Amino acid sequence: MKIVFLDAATMGDTDMSEIAALGNFVCYSSSTPELARARVADADVVLLNKIIVNKEFLDAAPKLRLICEAGTGINNIDVELCRERGVAVRNVAAYSTDSVAQIAWMHILNLAGNAFHYDKYIRSGEYSAGNIHVDAGHPFTELSGKTLGIVGMGAIGQKVASIAAALGMKVVYYSTSGTSHCQDYPSVSLDCLLMESDVISIHAPYNERTAGLIDYAGLCKMKPTAFLVNTGRGGIAVEEDIVRAINEQKIAGAGIDVYVKEPIPSDHPYLHCKYPQRLLLTPHIAWYSKEARQRLAQAMADNIRKGW
Repeated sequence: MKIVFLDAATMGDTDMSEIAALGNFVCYSSSTPELARARVADADVVLLNKIIVNKEFLDAAPKLRLICEAGTGINNIDVELCRERGVAVRNVAAYSTDSVAQIAWMHILNLAGNAFHYDKYIRSGEYSAGNIHVDAGHPFTELSGKTLGIVGMGAIGQKVASIAAALGMKVVYYSTSGTSHCQDYPSVSLDCLLMESDVISIHAPYNERTAGLIDYAGLCKMKPTAFLVNTGRGGIAVEEDIVRAINEQKIAGAGIDVYVKEPIPSDHPYLHCKYPQRLLLTPHIAWYSKEARQRLAQAMADNIRKGW
């Protein structure tokens, strides 16, 4: 059995010996669409993360029986066409729940805690030159008693919610699927969530229901003291609208880990925000803890063992 990993660069130093032991394992750091088609010509199993799987890809892989997505989202794969061709598709769910929740809270705590300002204040020498032991002009926001609004109450949303509850926050959520399956917290309309929340954290998949879900009009419904955090998928909150809302001080700030185009282009609106200290950017890193990546590799090995 030939197993080909087409874009393994994002796995970093993850131990993939468990996968390698299952067959003839060939691992490529990255692949262009043309190289990908050439490299799957005799593959039985393909592992990939961002490679597009379409008719041309499948036509080039006559032996292919299984595609393992190195992650949760499968927007890059034409699943229906794979089904027609008899090619199984398996993703990995829940491997990064704790890691994503941690990074979401890193964003929330840094924004609410005014961390960027305080670090700069001390490093600039202003603190040393002062005559009191605090920066009296820049208090931070205490989260206890505030409301966290979660967009998408799946496993990650629930983990984020449990941390909020431990901090003394009220939690509400908006169900992007319309099912409102979680009974632990109140399910509210999107408008209600936007207007009531002091912090909004996005944990939904990107699909036809969530594309552009939070736009400029929605951001204007938020409190001017509220923060928006997106560790879900780029495009759920409209990127240029977030920058506009920060520039116009419609919201207090935002923390972003996911983008429509990754990596972001050098002329991206995020890089030209009028108030950069109110916009915390991380490079789609929330899933990337060493522990999460190892769980991912183990789960992909399990998916291969299941066969097709």
